[in-house]
Amino acid sequence: MQLAFDNSYARLPERFYARLAPTPVAAPRILKINHALAEALGIDGAALETAEGAEILAGVRVPEGAEPLAMAYAGHQFGGFSPQLGDGRAILLGEVIGRDGIRYDIQLKGSGPTPFSRMGDGRAAIGPVLREYIVSEAMAAMGIPTTRALAAVATGEAVRRETLLPGAVLTRVAQSHIRVGTFQFFAARRDGEALHLLTDHVISRHYPQAAGAERPALALLEAVSARQASLIAQWMSVGFIHGVMNTDNMSIAGETIDYGPCAFMDRYHPGTVFSSIDHGGRYAYGNQPRVAQWNLVRLAECLLPLIDADPDRAVALAQEVIDHFSALYRDAWLEIMRAKLGLAEAQDGDEALAVRFLKLMEDEGADFTASFRALATLEDDDAFLQRFSDSTRAQAQEFLAAWRARLAGEGRPEAERQAAMRRVNPVYIPRNHLVEEALEAATAGDLGPFETLLGVLAAPFDERSGLQRFAEGPKPGEEVLQTFCGT
Repeated sequence: MQLAFDNSYARLPERFYARLAPTPVAAPRILKINHALAEALGIDGAALETAEGAEILAGVRVPEGAEPLAMAYAGHQFGGFSPQLGDGRAILLGEVIGRDGIRYDIQLKGSGPTPFSRMGDGRAAIGPVLREYIVSEAMAAMGIPTTRALAAVATGEAVRRETLLPGAVLTRVAQSHIRVGTFQFFAARRDGEALHLLTDHVISRHYPQAAGAERPALALLEAVSARQASLIAQWMSVGFIHGVMNTDNMSIAGETIDYGPCAFMDRYHPGTVFSSIDHGGRYAYGNQPRVAQWNLVRLAECLLPLIDADPDRAVALAQEVIDHFSALYRDAWLEIMRAKLGLAEAQDGDEALAVRFLKLMEDEGADFTASFRALATLEDDDAFLQRFSDSTRAQAQEFLAAWRARLAGEGRPEAERQAAMRRVNPVYIPRNHLVEEALEAATAGDLGPFETLLGVLAAPFDERSGLQRFAEGPKPGEEVLQTFCGT
C-alpha cells in the first residue's frame, strides 16, 4: 500500500508540533472505507480494506513517507483562554496531493495520547467516530466545506467514558488542520518568528493571492473572514449547530471541523442548543455568526504585529476587516435564502421576506428542513397551510401571498422554480434521532442502520420512495435534547 506523502507542515520548526507515532491497538478491524474519497485522493481504496490497511488506519503501522506528529495550538474555550491545547488524541500522518491538485492532511483521530492530552486517554469511542463520519459526509454531500471521513476502524479495545465502550479511530481528511488557535499559540508566547512562518505557510497553502498584497497578513485576515462568512451562512441555511465554536475549532481553511456535540435543528428556533457542555447557550444556532466574528477578532489580535509596525494603524486596518464581516455574512446568507425561496433576482424586501418565513416557523414550532422543502414542492396552497395551527394559519396565508407576489414579479416558469429550489433545499439531513439510532446499533455491533443512513444522506436533495421516515422529524419520545462530545 503506497501513499504519496509530501509533508509541508512537518518542515516547519519543531516547536510547531510534537513528533510521535500513534499508539498501537489490539485488533484493528475495518468498519467503513470511503472509496469515493480515496479515489479522489489517489489512494487505492481496495488496499485500505486489507489487513495492512487496517493496521495503518488504526495506527499500528506507520506507512512509508509519513511523518506523524501532534500539532500544537491554543484557544479560547467558551470565552476562556487556554495557552496550550494541541492535538490530544490525533496524529497527523502527513499530506497528500489529491487528483484535484489540492493538498490534504491525513489525520488519525483517536490514535492514542500525545504530549497535549491533558490527562486524557487519547482514544475515541465508536459512537463519536461514526457521528463525525455521518455528519461530515452529509455536509460534503450538501456542498458545505468540511473535513471528510476516509475511514473508520474498530480498535478491538474498550475506552472508558461513563461506561466501557468499544474503541475506534477515524481517519480524517482536511485541507489543513490549522486553526485560529494555532496562531494564538505563538502569539501568547510572543513568538514573532513563528507567527511569520505560520502566516507564510497558510498564505502559500490556502490563500496564495494574499502573497502579492501590500500587507499580506491583512489580506490573509480578509480572506479568512470571507470564507468564514460564507461557511456560517451555509450552516445556518441547513439548521446546523456546531455546538463548540471555540477558536481551536475554527479552521483557517474555512472548513467545518471538529464535529463533537453538533446537531441539526428539527423545530426552528434561533435559541436552539443541543451541546451538553454549552450551559449558557454561547454557541446557540442564532449566535453562530456573532461567535464567528468574535473568533476572527482573536485571529486579528495575533496578526496585528504583521499587519503594520504602527500598532494604532494595525488596529485600525484590522478593525475595518472585522467590521465588514457582518456585511459579508449578510450578503452570503441572503444569497442562499433567495435560492431557498426560489428567487432568481435580487430585490429590495427579500431579506424581510426571508425573515418573515423564519418568524412564521418560529411561532409555529415548524420543522426547519421540512418547511423549506414543502415550499420547494408546493403545488397546493391549502396543503401547505395544513402544516400550521389555527394560531399561525393567518400568518402563513399572509406569507404565502407575499411570496407568490414576489415570484410573479419574476415571471419564472413554475417547473424551473421548483427544480431550482429542490437543488438547494435538502429533503434528508442527519436528524439527531436517526443519528443516535444508528450509533446505538453500531455500538452494539450492528452497522446496518449506519450504512442505511449514510446511503440516504449521500443524495440529500433527491427524494426517493420508501425513505419517508428519513425526511420526518422525531415522533414523541424520539426527540434528542442533548448531544455529547465523546471525550
